[in-house]
Amino acid sequence: MAEPPWTTLKTTLRGGTTAEFAVHLIRGRWFSLFASFLIMYGAGATYLFGVYSKEIKSTLGYDQTTLNLLGFFKDLGANVGVLSGLIAEVTPTWFVLLIGSAMNFTGYFMIWLTITNRIAKPKVWQMCMYICIGANSQNFANTGALVTSVRNFPESRGVMLGLLKGFTGLSGALMTQLYLAVYGNDSKSLVLLIAWLPAALSVIFVYTIRPMKVVKHRNELRVLYHFLYISIGLALFLMAVTIAEKLVTFSQTGYALSATVVCALLFVPLFISIREELIVWAYLNQPKDNTKTAIDPPSVEDQARGNTKTTIDPPSVLNQPKGNTKPETKCFQSIFKKPERGEDYTILQALLSTDMLILFLATFCGLGSSLTAVDNLGQIGESLGYPTKTIKTFVSLLSIWNYFGRIFSGFVSETLLVKYKFPRTLMMTLVLFLACAGHLLIAFPLPGSVYVASVIIGFSFGAQLPLIFAIISEIFGLKYYSTLFNCGQLASPLGSYILNVRVTGPLYDMEAMRVLKRKGLGRSDVKELVCMGARCYRLAFVILASVTFLGALASLVLVARTRDFYRGDIYRRFREEAEEMERGGDLRSVNGGK
Repeated sequence: MAEPPWTTLKTTLRGGTTAEFAVHLIRGRWFSLFASFLIMYGAGATYLFGVYSKEIKSTLGYDQTTLNLLGFFKDLGANVGVLSGLIAEVTPTWFVLLIGSAMNFTGYFMIWLTITNRIAKPKVWQMCMYICIGANSQNFANTGALVTSVRNFPESRGVMLGLLKGFTGLSGALMTQLYLAVYGNDSKSLVLLIAWLPAALSVIFVYTIRPMKVVKHRNELRVLYHFLYISIGLALFLMAVTIAEKLVTFSQTGYALSATVVCALLFVPLFISIREELIVWAYLNQPKDNTKTAIDPPSVEDQARGNTKTTIDPPSVLNQPKGNTKPETKCFQSIFKKPERGEDYTILQALLSTDMLILFLATFCGLGSSLTAVDNLGQIGESLGYPTKTIKTFVSLLSIWNYFGRIFSGFVSETLLVKYKFPRTLMMTLVLFLACAGHLLIAFPLPGSVYVASVIIGFSFGAQLPLIFAIISEIFGLKYYSTLFNCGQLASPLGSYILNVRVTGPLYDMEAMRVLKRKGLGRSDVKELVCMGARCYRLAFVILASVTFLGALASLVLVARTRDFYRGDIYRRFREEAEEMERGGDLRSVNGGK
C-alpha cells in the first residue's frame, strides 16, 4: 500500500531534492496561475484614466472633446487586441508578454514625460498615439496570461475568467494605494507607476506562464474558491481603506502601512500554489502501485518531469473530440459551413456568424456606454462640485465594484450554468438592465447619488467582460480563442468613440459654452473649458441609458437563439477527453513520449 503523500513529502524535500522541487514549482500549473494573477493585477491601468486625466487636461489646455478623443484612443488600444491574438497563434507566450511589457512602458512613460514638462508639448495625435500604445499593452497581458490560464483550466473557464478579470478590475484601487504610499498625493507620479510596474511584472514572469497539458484535478474548483476568498478579502480591505481615506486624513506612514497590507494579501495565493504543487510532488515521489489517487500520477508526472514543453498546439489536442476522424478544417475554408455551437469555429466562421453579430451589437451598446461613463467619471465629479479627494474615492469604488462584478459574473454564472442550466446570455441581459439604472443616476443626480452610480456602473461594467469572453469560448470553441477573445472586444472602442467623442464630449462642451456666454465670456478667455452643474451630463447620460437598453434587447435575442445549446452539457467533451487521456496516456504519446 502506498504511503500517504505528506509522509512521502517529508522525505522528498530533504537534501538535494529541495532544488528539484523549486524547479517543479516554477514550472507547475498552479504557480503559473499565481503569476497570471499578478500580471492581471497590473493590467487595469486604463481604469485610472479618471484620476490623471485632469492633469492632462490642465497641463495641455485641452477642452472636454479633445480629452474624450484621448479617452477614445485609450479605449481603442485597450480593446483592439486582434494583433496580440494573431501574434499569440504563431509565437510562444513569453514573446507576447515581452511585447506587451515594452509597449506599456513606452506609452505611459511618454505621457509622464509630457505632463511633467520634461519634453516639448506634443501634438494631439502624438498624445493619442502614446496612450493607445500604452493601453494596447494590456491586450498582450490578457492574451499571454488570461487566455493561457483558460486553456490550462478548460473545465473551469467561467471561474477562471471571473478571477483573472476580477483582479484586473481591482488594479485601479490597488495602484492608487501603491502610488499614494510611494509618491504621495501626486497624480502625475501615478502615470510613472503605471509605466514601470506592469512592465516589470511581465518581465519577471515571462517564462513562467505557458500552455500546459490538462491534468485532471478532483479538487480544482475548491482550490479556485480559495483564491476567490483571498481576493474578496483584498477587495474588502481596499474598500475599507478607501472609505477611511474619505473620513480621515492619512499621513505618509498610514499610506505606507495600507500598501504593505495590500502587498501581503497579493502574495497569499502564492502559498496556495505552493501547497498544490507540494501535493503533486508528493504523489510523484510515492511508491507506484495500482491504487487510484485524487490526482492521476501518469498525467501529473508528464507535467512535472519535463513534458510541459509541447511540440504541438495544446488547444488542438484540447479541442479535438474523441473519435474524431474528420480532416481538420483550415482557418479560411468553409466559411459558411459552420459547425454546431460549442465546436471549434474558424476565425472567419465565428466573425461572420449571426451569434457574433448580435454579441457585437450588445457589446457596442453595453461596453461602449460603460467605458464612456468610466472615462468621464472625474469630470462628472468635478461638474457636481466634488473635491479631488472625493473624485479619487469614486474611481476607487468603481474599481473595487468592477472587481465584484467580474467575480460575480464568473463564479455565479458558472454555478447557475452547471446546476440550473441558467444561460450566460441571460445573465448578460440582466447586467445591461442594471447598467441603465447607473446611467440614469448620473443623468438625474441626487445628493450622494454619484457614490451609488460608481458602484452600479463599476459592477455592471466588470460583469460584462467575463460574460462576453465566456460566451465566445462556449459558442465558438477554444481552438482560435486567442484571436476570437480579442475580436470580441472590437465593438467596445467603436461604441466608446461614437458615444464618448461624438456624443458626450460635444454635449458637455456645448453646455460649458452656454455657461460662458451667460457670463459674457468666450472660449479664448479661459484656458480650460469647464462645465459646472447637474445639466452638464444630463442629456448625454439619458442617451447612454437608452443605448444600453437597446443592448439588453439585443442580448435577449441571443438568449432565445442559444437556449437549447445551454440546456445541454457544454463541458462534456472536455471531461471525456481528459478521462480518455488518463486511461490511455494520450498526452505522453502525443508529446513525443518523453
